[in-house]
Amino acid sequence: MNFDPCCLLESILFAAGDSVPAEQLTEIMEIDKATLEETVAKLNADYNEQGRALQVLFLEDSYQLCTKEEVFPYIQRLKEPRRRQNLSPAALETLAVVAYHQPVTRSSIEFIRGVNSDGPVNKLIERGLIEENGRLDAPGRPILYVTTHEFLRSFGLSSLSGLPDPEPLRINEDENGDSISDESCEIANFED
Repeated sequence: MNFDPCCLLESILFAAGDSVPAEQLTEIMEIDKATLEETVAKLNADYNEQGRALQVLFLEDSYQLCTKEEVFPYIQRLKEPRRRQNLSPAALETLAVVAYHQPVTRSSIEFIRGVNSDGPVNKLIERGLIEENGRLDAPGRPILYVTTHEFLRSFGLSSLSGLPDPEPLRINEDENGDSISDESCEIANFED
């Protein structure tokens, strides 16, 4: 039985309930990658044209059927409000290290942060924002960590290339690499 590709894609993504790799979708639907991309674009155009609250998101190498952000407050009413704690500054810092340096070992995270990171790493794994991704071929075979699709969804990214450039985030440094405080920058500017 032949189905319209948009209907078939919608059905598969709905049934999956999570992201599905593009490669797997092309196999299931018996189409090539270009046709899959066209089908996703057509399905999203149909959703927009009809004023539907659904969309197909692209997450690195996978697709997922989701509701649009605008309907979130209404969907949230469906569930009993759960108080979800925000990530601590230590967890956010750890997450940034993993996002920008992945795949990365726990000892590398701790070296970059300068403190033990067991708690933040475990919290990020528990939240599904990072996951284990094999082991480093080195003595002790340490675990490598990477970000997950949940990380991309949570931060509104379609891929890691959407991360902001870390260069402007660096602390002001003088020619010797020493940090300059905002106060000393103001004094230096005043003296000019």
